Amino acid sequence: IEHERCPSSLLLSSGFELQFRLGPTLQGKEVQVYTNYPTKSHKFDSQKFHPLDWVYPNGQEDDCDKYCRLDLMVAGSYQYYFSCGGGYIVVDPVLRVGANNDILPLDCISSQTYLARCLGPLDKWLDRVRVAKETGYNMIHFTPLQKLGVSGCCYSVADQLELNPDFSPNGRPCTWRDIGELVEMLRKDWGMVCITDVVYSHTAVDSEWIHLHPECGFNLVNAPYLKPAWVLDRALWHLSCEVADGKYAEQGVPALIQDEQHINALRCILWQQVFSRLRLWEFLQVSVDSAVEQFRQLVLNQTTKKNKKLKTKYIMVQDPQYRRFGNTVDMNSALDIFTPHSMSPSTTQDCCNCFRRRLEELNSELYKEINQHAEQATNCIVENVIYERLADQGPKLGPVTRKNPLCPRYFTFPFEEMNFEEEMQLMEQREKACYILAHDGFVKGKDLQWDFAEPGSEVYLRRELVCQGSTVKLRYGEKPEDCPYLWTRMKAYTEITAKVFSGVRLVNCLSTPVHVTEHMLNQARSLRPDLYVVADLFISSEEQQNVCVTRLGITSLTRDAIDVVDHQEEGHWLSWFGREPVGAFVQPNLRPLIPAVAHTMFDGHEPQQLQPHSVYDFLPNSTLVSMACCATGSTRGHDELLHQISEDHKYTCWNSEAHTYDQVNLQTGILAGKLALNRLHQEMAAEGFTQVYVEQLCEGVTAVTRHCPSNHQSVVAVLRRPVKNPERHHYKDDVPPMRIPGQVKEVVLEAQTIVSNTNRKDDKNINGLPVCTVEINEHIQLEDSKVVKKATMVSKHNGVNQDIVFEKFTPGSIIIFRVSLEPRSQEQLGALRRHLIQFSPQYQTGSLAENSTPSILTKPLMSIMSKLTLVDMNMLLYRCDAEEREDGGGCYNIPSWLPLKYGGLQGLMSVMAEIRPKNDLGHPLCDNLRQGDWMMDYVSDRLLAKSGALKEVGQWFQVMFNYLKHIPRYLMPCYFDAIIQGAYTTALEAVFKRMSRFVQNSSSLVKQLALGSVQMCGVDRSCALPKLSPHLKDVTYCLDEVSNQEEQCCVSLAAGLPHLCAGKFRCWGRDTLISLRGLLLLTGRHLEARNIILAFAGTLRCGLIPNLLGQGGSARYNCRDAVWWWLQCIQEYCTLVPDGVSILKCPVSRMYPDNTSEPQPAQDQPLYDVIQEAMQRHVQGIQFRETNAGPQLDCIMTDEGIFIVEAGVDQNTGFIYGGNRFNCGTWMDKMGESERAHNKGIPATPRDGSAVEIVGLCKSIVRWLVKLHNNGNFPYAAVSICREETYSLSYVEWDRMIQENFEKKFYISHDPLDPEEKHPELVHKRGIYKDSFGASSPWCDYQLRPNFPIAMMVAPELFTVEKAWEALSVAERKLLGPLGMKTLDPDDLVYRGVYSNMDNDNFNQAMGFNYHQGPEWLWPVGYFLRAKLYFAKKMGKETYDKTVNLVKNILSRHAVHLERSPWKGLPGLTNENGQHCSFSCESQASSIATILEVLYDL
Repeated sequence: IEHERCPSSLLLSSGFELQFRLGPTLQGKEVQVYTNYPTKSHKFDSQKFHPLDWVYPNGQEDDCDKYCRLDLMVAGSYQYYFSCGGGYIVVDPVLRVGANNDILPLDCISSQTYLARCLGPLDKWLDRVRVAKETGYNMIHFTPLQKLGVSGCCYSVADQLELNPDFSPNGRPCTWRDIGELVEMLRKDWGMVCITDVVYSHTAVDSEWIHLHPECGFNLVNAPYLKPAWVLDRALWHLSCEVADGKYAEQGVPALIQDEQHINALRCILWQQVFSRLRLWEFLQVSVDSAVEQFRQLVLNQTTKKNKKLKTKYIMVQDPQYRRFGNTVDMNSALDIFTPHSMSPSTTQDCCNCFRRRLEELNSELYKEINQHAEQATNCIVENVIYERLADQGPKLGPVTRKNPLCPRYFTFPFEEMNFEEEMQLMEQREKACYILAHDGFVKGKDLQWDFAEPGSEVYLRRELVCQGSTVKLRYGEKPEDCPYLWTRMKAYTEITAKVFSGVRLVNCLSTPVHVTEHMLNQARSLRPDLYVVADLFISSEEQQNVCVTRLGITSLTRDAIDVVDHQEEGHWLSWFGREPVGAFVQPNLRPLIPAVAHTMFDGHEPQQLQPHSVYDFLPNSTLVSMACCATGSTRGHDELLHQISEDHKYTCWNSEAHTYDQVNLQTGILAGKLALNRLHQEMAAEGFTQVYVEQLCEGVTAVTRHCPSNHQSVVAVLRRPVKNPERHHYKDDVPPMRIPGQVKEVVLEAQTIVSNTNRKDDKNINGLPVCTVEINEHIQLEDSKVVKKATMVSKHNGVNQDIVFEKFTPGSIIIFRVSLEPRSQEQLGALRRHLIQFSPQYQTGSLAENSTPSILTKPLMSIMSKLTLVDMNMLLYRCDAEEREDGGGCYNIPSWLPLKYGGLQGLMSVMAEIRPKNDLGHPLCDNLRQGDWMMDYVSDRLLAKSGALKEVGQWFQVMFNYLKHIPRYLMPCYFDAIIQGAYTTALEAVFKRMSRFVQNSSSLVKQLALGSVQMCGVDRSCALPKLSPHLKDVTYCLDEVSNQEEQCCVSLAAGLPHLCAGKFRCWGRDTLISLRGLLLLTGRHLEARNIILAFAGTLRCGLIPNLLGQGGSARYNCRDAVWWWLQCIQEYCTLVPDGVSILKCPVSRMYPDNTSEPQPAQDQPLYDVIQEAMQRHVQGIQFRETNAGPQLDCIMTDEGIFIVEAGVDQNTGFIYGGNRFNCGTWMDKMGESERAHNKGIPATPRDGSAVEIVGLCKSIVRWLVKLHNNGNFPYAAVSICREETYSLSYVEWDRMIQENFEKKFYISHDPLDPEEKHPELVHKRGIYKDSFGASSPWCDYQLRPNFPIAMMVAPELFTVEKAWEALSVAERKLLGPLGMKTLDPDDLVYRGVYSNMDNDNFNQAMGFNYHQGPEWLWPVGYFLRAKLYFAKKMGKETYDKTVNLVKNILSRHAVHLERSPWKGLPGLTNENGQHCSFSCESQASSIATILEVLYDL
């Protein structure tokens, strides 16, 4: 769930567990989820909500993993909400049939519709509905069983509470109880569910109760805004009568309208003689003369001057009774605007004239508005006439008569005929006007939230309603109190229906206010919780459908399968026609709920416009429907080929021996085909044939495949529909050959439509259709088929295909094949599934035991993975292209796409994570897998080239892929994914077992970040660490492939991927040491941490640690801070690692024991001596020129710049200082490179003097050394200074000096007269800490940068709590970005937030000069958040709790980035406001490490 972005609707089946998890926008905030889903032993109450409890799976209150849950067992539509969002939960019902109450899955439903009026007396029903049972249906849908209106329309219900009297046999009244008993018998004995229609939008026009309670409809009394529409309706009726009588023939409109000239003449008559005469605008206008006179009198009678108000317009008040010129004016507003300045007659007259002009303007605007409505009404009337009388697809009603008027009537007229003028008098007679009721209908494209008969709608006036003239639209209002009788009646109607039937079909759903249907269905579900609800929504908008489905809890939406396949895009028909494509990926049991369309019931009804050749459509259409992986529906008339059924028609009874047309059996219509198709449909649904593929072979020929993903059997249906009349058009008997993957086991069904030469046409069944039968063959072999000319087995792509050549496959023909894999593929696939069970029990089905299992597979993969070290895991899971090329390889490149990010499994997993949820089988990666074995060979061969446990994993992949290479290629992507995903998750499980308890017991975010340790730490032969002392224990050795001798192979830590991970650019001192605590110490990799510390100790030279390691021998000592990060790492090691202080005595193999220019033979020295040397050198002062200084070392640097390295300790403050304006020795070390912009050789951020973070690090180290010495773990208590005389500086004194001077020198107080402030004119922000002290360019000291939080975290004792908190607040406000920290205050003149390495003329930006002048770096945000947490705790519980929530919310953004990044890392930096920077490393060690440290602190 997210802020303003949560899924509004959740569609689920009963038995699912629904979890609500916090999205990043809500993490760190107080969120409570509420729902009205009923708790155990409580009934559903839509108004009663209860909170859901949060579950913490790891026992810690981590927002990224906590969830609340619902076990969905009760069907219905429920709401949920939280602080800033909400939606609906729709739980599908569970239908049960048979004596044992067996579950009827929704996809198994085969429904047959019966017109209730054709059933006759109740005692005949069983014989008549037996047709459904005998033809394989398991659901019967009845149209309304209630008493119908005189129109006979099956949805025009006259009495919602009374049964149709036609059902009462021999005078004995039929009751609802009788219906209920029959329905229950059908459910138990026949295994058939019964549903019926409910109609809430209207009642029959002749319903007795509507005339007793006319307030239940929209009439001219309770809906007077309909008066203009009613006036137009009556005028159109009189026009129609006059056209029928020939009165407009001379004007070009005869009774029989036949051509465009008649239409044009009609349009002129409507506009010039109807609308102009009606003057409908008068219903909305004001009488100008009356209003002006009233205004004049008010002006003359004013006794006091009105207060002048600033009003520019006034309100015209609509007459609530909608009388002509009945509108009035808000005179108070008019007086405010038009009050004269004096009371002279001329001034008064001027005001009245102004008032008149304004009223005339308003009336004119309303005149134009009505004219626009009139134009639309004219268009709608004309379009309706064209459709009904001229269009080929229309009913062609013939001449205009009173029975078939020019246009439909929108209102009832329950009075004797009278002239138009007399009718107009009825509007003002309330006792009569209340019986003038609006008809119901529907509006195309209607908004579900809008009732077209309510005020504000002009549908009736604009003639946009598709009217149902036999009905009256019902008026519910907003709540039961608005129309008590109607709500009570419809509630009783609903309860009767729910007691009898298992489900309902919503008729005219769009014409019924949603809140009404919602209320009624809640009542129904209170009696029958597992209520099946089906509806037909005639809207294309998925958003609108979603509103209806979720609020009403609709189970299935009816759709026309033929229209879907003919006209919809693939994405639509797949989501409606089936669950997933053939060869779909196996989804995890716990997965995000993605938007989904409602369950579908496909109808295979005949086309609305029946053509003589439509008889050939029935069987193919039914086949198409039956092959859908959803519920299916048909009608009794469709199956018997009865298109037009007369009002008094009665269904014939079932007689299996019948040989005449007036009885029904399998020889009738397409019933034999329907029986076979229904059986097949239900069998496929029950056996899990959930995957679907639909293909158009050629015009009129469609192939549909249903596939079972567990046993990989398929059912393939090929059908041919007529495009033209086969009796007039010569069709070729053959169709294009078809290739079916697999081996055809049998022809399940083969059928052809056989048409006789005689037409059946009598007064009861007026079809005009040829009589036809279905010639059917079931369960035959290919060689016995009449439509398969030849079937050839073709071996291709590691499998067998069957090429089918058809003959005599004429329109109206179908053939259905059952297909399975050939035996060899089936065995291989069964064995593969057996080995995949260790990853998921989903593979149990369809698995097969082998005669001989390869030895590598006789044990679980975890037993092999557990042998791998974390260094091995680096090889197995990661290694980017630059690292792979160091070993002579590279990452796999997918042709026509991109290379993978990693050579290891993560490279594949990152892509599959995008493909899998969407089943994107057309992705280039999937194409590559189907086309060849290259990717599989790459995965296995890469590991087989290694030794030890890695080679075993490679063997495991090789054997698993051998199975895969023997199955059909279309299944390759899903099983390749299963193997890779299984191995990947097993590897991660093994990784975490090797890590610290902090990682094992923490959140998923901690685990994701901890994987950065595996990602960054590996053994790189081309850039190995300097040799460790041979006397050091537990050093890893491995065999050098060139020298064939054992050499040290210690882990090194890459600075970032993909740019800083290979060759001499892999090991950076500062980056390694900043990252060491998070990636190695906190993850439990203590030995690797020790080795890296000692390796860098061996490179100490002149008291410094190299910036760029270069294996030590070619190291660059051009940084002042790396040594302090190294010392901080030693302190952290001693603190975090059990017996960590023992590292102080470890031997260090020194490369530069006497600071000479070349590396010397290794000499051992205890680490504590090396530490003391570093401290001693700084106190003594460091100044030297880099070895090999000059262009050969660096062509950018100036000689007086970075080649001269200097550092020391200020004797007055104890601060470390160093550098000059020509170099940059801290982490902000960008040196200008652009000659074009004239910044080459100029440091962007010199930060010379005392950098705040270095001072903080120094204080941390000095304080720690004091403690170590006092505890007897460090032999030195002081450093010596040799100048003119030698004297010592104790660590205690050094510590005191820094403590006393820090805030004096670094804090910028609010006091403008602060005596410590040497440059008050440079202060632009107060209450912060300087970035440096004593810079050669003093203004640099005062820049706001993210460095002081580092000092806060390593030496918090330097800071006053309140001052620290204020400074952090400023940094939060000014520097904190979505992922990182701005490296410079945006208010600074040189701030540039977008980093680019491209050259240009901009001094401050060219060639990336602004690297640290604005872009948002991630690693400082870790120190900032840790400092916030530290000082918040000092500020009190309330502040701390708020800060914890803030930190969680910020970290959630990092969690999202980690999840979405194909690199599965955090970048080094972003551009301003968190925008992606293409020049940054996509995964930076320091970024991951410091964020992990924040989580450790939490």
